[in-house]
Amino acid sequence: MKKTVARKKKPKEETLRPEYRFDYSKSKPNRFAAKVSQGSVAVVLEPDVAKVFKSSDVVNALLRSIISAMPSSKRGPRANRAI
Repeated sequence: MKKTVARKKKPKEETLRPEYRFDYSKSKPNRFAAKVSQGSVAVVLEPDVAKVFKSSDVVNALLRSIISAMPSSKRGPRANRAI
């Protein structure tokens, strides 16, 4: 009986390639795109904050109340927009 020598595998490189080729024919439309209204901005909440605020309506209501309590000089140039 002969012993076979196992080949050592090269460790995978953890660097970015200079170019990637994607097969866009296999892509799917974003299923969440219809839920985002025009002009919206996505913000990522930390997990502990997300436990308190369960919806964007609650977050927006709180932020609007904070904005209305701020002195107008500290709101900045965009603060005069309709909220």
